Amino acid sequence: MFELLALLAVVAIVGMVVTAVVFALKMAVNLVFLPFKLLVFPIVAMVVILKMVVILAVGVTIAGIAIAIIIPLVVVALVLAVPVMLIAALT
Repeated sequence: MFELLALLAVVAIVGMVVTAVVFALKMAVNLVFLPFKLLVFPIVAMVVILKMVVILAVGVTIAGIAIAIIIPLVVVALVLAVPVMLIAALT
């Protein structure tokens, strides 16, 4: 029974050591690639800003086209509705 408990302790210690080594390697790799990330960050920022500008421009264009179509239709509807309302008011 003592052997199983000792084996469990050894496995736990080995697991902690392996976890620490993996964490240390991960941090080392992140530290090595940090300058590359810092070099790429402005490019990514410009791409994101350009993407937002394009989306905004497309949205404004679509809204402008919609307004350019809706306003004349409203004017035509009012021109057609005013005589009908005047006749309805007189009768």
